[in-house]
Amino acid sequence: MAQFMVVLDATVVNVALPSIQKDLKISDADLQWIVNAYALTFGGFLLLGGRAGDLLGRKRVFLVGLVVFTVASLLNGLAQSSEMLIIFRGLQGLGAALISPAALSIIAITFAEGSDRAKAMSVWAAIAVGGGAVGLLLGGVLTDLLSWPWIFFVNVPVGIAVFIASRRFVPESKDPRAHKTYDLAGAVTVTAGLLILVYAIVKAQEKGWGSAHTLGFGGLAFALLGTFLLIESRSPEPLVPLSVFRIRTIRAANVAMFLLAAGLFAMFYFNSLYMQRVLGYTPLQAGLASLPFTVGIMVGAGLAQQLVKKLGAREAPVLGTAIGSAGLLLFLRLEPGGSYVTDLLPAIVVVSVGMGLAFVPVTLIATSGVGAETAGLASGLYNTSQQIGGALGLAVLATLGASKTTSTLADLGHAATPADQAQALVDGFHVAFLAGAIIVAASGALLLLLLRRSDVEAVSAGEPAMAEA
Repeated sequence: MAQFMVVLDATVVNVALPSIQKDLKISDADLQWIVNAYALTFGGFLLLGGRAGDLLGRKRVFLVGLVVFTVASLLNGLAQSSEMLIIFRGLQGLGAALISPAALSIIAITFAEGSDRAKAMSVWAAIAVGGGAVGLLLGGVLTDLLSWPWIFFVNVPVGIAVFIASRRFVPESKDPRAHKTYDLAGAVTVTAGLLILVYAIVKAQEKGWGSAHTLGFGGLAFALLGTFLLIESRSPEPLVPLSVFRIRTIRAANVAMFLLAAGLFAMFYFNSLYMQRVLGYTPLQAGLASLPFTVGIMVGAGLAQQLVKKLGAREAPVLGTAIGSAGLLLFLRLEPGGSYVTDLLPAIVVVSVGMGLAFVPVTLIATSGVGAETAGLASGLYNTSQQIGGALGLAVLATLGASKTTSTLADLGHAATPADQAQALVDGFHVAFLAGAIIVAASGALLLLLLRRSDVEAVSAGEPAMAEA
């Protein structure tokens, strides 16, 4: 339930964005930060969250994260300005960064590698992708029937209930060989670098990709990320021991997850805008129209484990990425006067099934061969790849789409009619969906290149595995 709540909050705001924008008078440029403030702090602090769980105990860190997340949810609902909301969304992401790796590593420790862990990971992965889809539905229902603050208030009683249950029933575990040290320098540099990188990308539409502003902040971001790698290579207790990337399964799964999230997660953002700004749906209608996402993801996740056994842990997610990429291409059929049943629904179904098919085996690969001493690190890396990939993907795709829309409207000038404006918006969505399809297809291709069948034979059979470079 905690993981479901964490993932749900990554997408629950998408349907409510037009209402939030109207109430708090947020500009189009800043609107994206309501989503990315959460995703960036979530992803940026996940590595530290995983390390803290190994050192202090996964249950303890899980409970602390739950308190931070629940309090931040309350503050989000009470926010009276865009600045307050963005700050509290960032705080909420920090809580999620403590919860998520602790939850996944608790599963990895509780269930031995084999069929039991495979089943548990399948449920976890289904929750991870299903929570994002349910967030769209819940966001629409709460925004329309109550008001947008309730998309945050609803977390408060759930968080309290999960805290009470977890304190009583979840066992404690930690890395028995862990030293009581933290790589704070590494955590600060990687988080700052990612935040600045996304800022540079988001502002590129306004300033220009080749402007001094974009190049300057982009250069600063890469300098910080390079510094992070230098710190990790020299630290006696690094946040991310670079040697972990010698394990091919971990290396390949994290690259694939980064690209999957980059190509797929922005889809929720664009679909919400298309349904409300172009088709004129209410938040409730947009939420209900998103329900097939949940069904398709659950169907794909349910089929994934059998496909892993039949096709192999390398080939199964590649099939999922191919289906997901094809679904994104179907979104290119969207038009200002499009039909939900004939235009939008087929794309939603195909993409969601592909997501379920891809995410489950990639999760299994990412956590294969992981013992108690590195469970928190492996889960932190996996979740970091997902969140940072999603944040960077949204920043890039939204910027590409907005640039296309702006360019089209500039060509029309003052002669642009409301119909022209709607068409320009859809043209921008088309660019974003096409770029997303290419990114998702690339994730499948890289899985084939980075993994050998022998690396994942044990994963396919539901047995322990460790693939060294």
